[in-house]
Formats: sequence, structure tokens, C-alpha cells
Amino acid sequence: MADERVELRLYNTMTREKDIFNTKVPGEVSMYVCGITAYDYSHLGHARAAVSFDILYRYLKHLGYEVTYVRNFTDVDDKIINRANETGEDPLALSNRFCDEYNVDMSDLLCERPSKEPRVSEHIDEIKDMITKIIDNDYAYVVDGDVFYSVEKFPNYGMLSGQRVENNRAGERVAVDSRKRHPADFALWKTAKPGEVSWNSPWGPGRPGWHIECSAMSACYLSHKFDIHGGGMDLIFPHHENEVAQSWAADNESHISYWLHNGHVTTNNEKMSKSLGNFFTIRQITERYHPLALRHFLISAHYRSPLNYSIAQLEISSDAVYYIFQTLEDCKHALSSFLQEDSEKKEKAPQINDAAKECIKKLNVEFQTKMSDDLQTPVILTGALQEALKFVNSSSKMLKKKMQKKTQLQLVQSLLEVEKEVRKVLNVLGLLSSLSYAEVLQQFKEKALKRAGLTEDEVLNLIEERRQARINKDFAKSDEVRTGLTAKGIALMDVGNETIWRPCIPSEPTAAQAVQTDNKAPKVEEKLSTLAVSENVE
Repeated sequence: MADERVELRLYNTMTREKDIFNTKVPGEVSMYVCGITAYDYSHLGHARAAVSFDILYRYLKHLGYEVTYVRNFTDVDDKIINRANETGEDPLALSNRFCDEYNVDMSDLLCERPSKEPRVSEHIDEIKDMITKIIDNDYAYVVDGDVFYSVEKFPNYGMLSGQRVENNRAGERVAVDSRKRHPADFALWKTAKPGEVSWNSPWGPGRPGWHIECSAMSACYLSHKFDIHGGGMDLIFPHHENEVAQSWAADNESHISYWLHNGHVTTNNEKMSKSLGNFFTIRQITERYHPLALRHFLISAHYRSPLNYSIAQLEISSDAVYYIFQTLEDCKHALSSFLQEDSEKKEKAPQINDAAKECIKKLNVEFQTKMSDDLQTPVILTGALQEALKFVNSSSKMLKKKMQKKTQLQLVQSLLEVEKEVRKVLNVLGLLSSLSYAEVLQQFKEKALKRAGLTEDEVLNLIEERRQARINKDFAKSDEVRTGLTAKGIALMDVGNETIWRPCIPSEPTAAQAVQTDNKAPKVEEKLSTLAVSENVE
């Protein structure tokens, strides 16, 4: 990439502006991101948060930083306990199962694993120690085994969100408790109810409140002073506001430089959430669309903007990623014979042509300037990257034509260099698979067949049916076959005397249905069994 470094600016929720990024330790980044509450399969809102901060993680490393990335799992929570009571499972066993399922989804989406993935149940001692410090510093009080934080004692409460203290009540996960000194006071430690999972503490058996866990675990791995704290916009208040307050109460030198928040995924412009029953799980989508298509969709809008979920947008993203991999595969095929020949001769690589130089320069400049301007991924996807792919496409076709040897070698080198720069950009965006281009394309085709409700044999039979119709000059029938397949997302292309097919945006897209939340989540074994049956049927 270009050697010139552009200053990285990130939108800081605390300052409400794009701040120049400077780390507390030169060359090193410390980043904590709030993870999931593990009681169900993760939905697209979770996917967006994970992908947004994965992009940041990848870009920081691209810039040369050594990044310590911590993302937690909430594995002790009211919702987990309630779900465990419904399913008859042990709460920690249930949450452990969904933590594992989440990591499966993240792997599918090509999200890199964080440096640390702490769980609440494994950090009870650190949580109790922090609560003790907060009590000792006179910012919390004990009532009947519960510990509450006194928000009135923190003079800057509301500095992150701009919310007033009295508004905290609306954001709490639990009902207002008359034992509190102020309605906005929040629980640091909750006394155990009969039969609930609990740990011994100086205040009696119980478990942590929601907010304290992140303050304790971020301090455990990153200290009370670190660079970036991230999460969804719904966490700004009260969760992150309360983190600021309690972390300061435990250590008045506590300081986080940059607070970053990603926007919601919406359905019909309404926030997607489990409580509203309008959510789609990651796995529901990746059953029918390639995970790379979903990732492309998630970064097709700026990470702070709302992202409205629709099948039409998924189809556009699927088509866009297929085009990327088809272009790279065509390039690989066009170069294969020349690369083998050059390796045998070991000739010095020629200079690339002017068009390639301009293409690379434009891609590098746009990538560095737009990514360093608060991660403008939509611009990257639709700008110079597309021009680079067009160059690769046209140059791959040009290699098939007769030309002077010197011109040919220059074109080969130009293709190699542009393809290398394209791969660098795709890698930072997380759109490169460890599989071969051909293998990824085949996966896209399999997903397209599933959405169309067809097998490949059935498509090939229809292609043969169309061929016979054309021989018989029955062009109405020929057009009917092509149009019918296009409606289902299968495009036919005549290449010489052969007809091949590829996925396309269907002319009659199908509608999607939201998850029915009144159904209990299946156990992993049931899920795997269902998948096995489906695979056998297909």
C-alpha cells in the first residue's frame, strides 16, 4: 500500500466529534468491546457490531499497530437464567453452549478472534474486588445483600450520553427498587434468589449486576486507562454511562480515550431486537446466503449509520461478492500459463503499464484516506476498488489476444500488481477467504440453488431443454426457460457453443420472515440433527 500515512480519525461518542487517534502507548492499541449475552442464537445486530469492530481491528493492524482486543461474553444474567428455567438446563451450561455457537457464526463471517474473550463467571473475584473498592470509596451502599451504586455522588454522570440522571430508570434491565436512595441507582451485586446460580461475597450469596462486569474485565486485561471502548449505540445509556461512573469510583484516574458505537440493524426501519420479535439470526441468513455476502451487506453502510435489512440488499451484496471472486478467478486462469513460463525462464519482471500505475495509486489513496476518516467502508466498496476490478477484468480478457511479447509481459506484471493491491484491500475488509476462488464461487452457486429450490442437475436439464428449443427455432420456449431461471436467481450465459450458469439477482426476490421468539431455542444437538436430515434430503 502507499507509504504516506494519513491521520486516523474516529468518531468519539464522548467528544461528539471525529478525534485524531493517538494511543496511550506508542505503537500499541488497547480495545474493549461489549460482547453478547449468551442465551440464544445471535442475530444480525450482533453480527453488525462484531463485523464493525473486526474492520477496526484489521485496519489498526494494517496501520502497523499491535492491538490487544478484548471482547467479553455475559454468561450470567436474568435472561440466561429465565431461558435455562424454560429449557431445564444449567444456566452456565446453556450460556457456554451459545458462546460456542456465537464463535461458529463469527468464524463463518471471517471475524478474527479477539486477543481475549473473558466470561463473567470466570471473573467473579475481579468483580467483587472492584465493588469493594467502590464501597470503600463511598460510592456504593449495601441493602439486604444487594449493592447499589449511588449516581448522585458522581458529579459527571451523563457526560457520555448527555442523558439526565432521572432518565436512567427507563434504561434499566430490572424494575425500580424502593430500597434505593435514588431511583437511578443501579445494582453492582444482586442477592441470589432461591435456586439461582450464585457466588459467595462479603455481602452474601449473589451474582454481579450487568454493568460492573465490563468495568472489571476491561480493567483486568487493559487497566483503568485504555484506548478504545466499543459497542452498539443501544449500550451508550445506561450501560456505558454506568461503566464510566463505576470505573471512576473504583479508580479516579480511570480514563478511556475513545468511545465508539455502531448503528442498529433495522427491519422496516424499526430496530432489530429479540424483545421486539423482529430479528433474524445470523444462521438463518447464512443458511441461504454466503457469509461473505452477509459481511458485505453489513459494511455496505457506514458503521455508525442505521442499516435496514432487506432481501433485496442481500441479493445485491451476494452478486457483488460473486463478481469479485469471479474476477479474481478469471485473472488467475488468464495468468496461469504465463506465470509457469516466467518461473521456468526466471526473467526479470517488466515495469507495469501506466493504466495499472494510475489504478493502484487511486486505490491506495482512496483506501487510506477514506478508511482513516472514521472507516468509510461503503466508499471503498463502490469506488476505486470497483475500478481496479474492472481493470483486472479487461486486462484478463486482453491477455487472450495476440500482442507483442514485451507488451504481453508488461500486461501480465500489471495484472499481478493490481490483483495484489485488490487482495490487500479485501483482506482488511475481511472479504478474502482461505479457500480458493473456485471453491468460494462453488459455495455461492450452491447457496443460489438452495434459494431457487433447484438442484444443479435440474438447471442443466433446463439448459438442455433450452438448447433443443433453439435448435427447433422455438424461441418463445427458449426465452421462457431463461426468464424462469432469472426469476429464481439463475442467469444463463452463452459462451461460444456452450451455455453456462451463474447466480444473479432474481427478478422475483423472495420475502423473509422474522424469527418467532415464542419458540424455545433448539439445543446444539437438535440443530445439528436437523441440518443432517436436511443435507440427506438434498
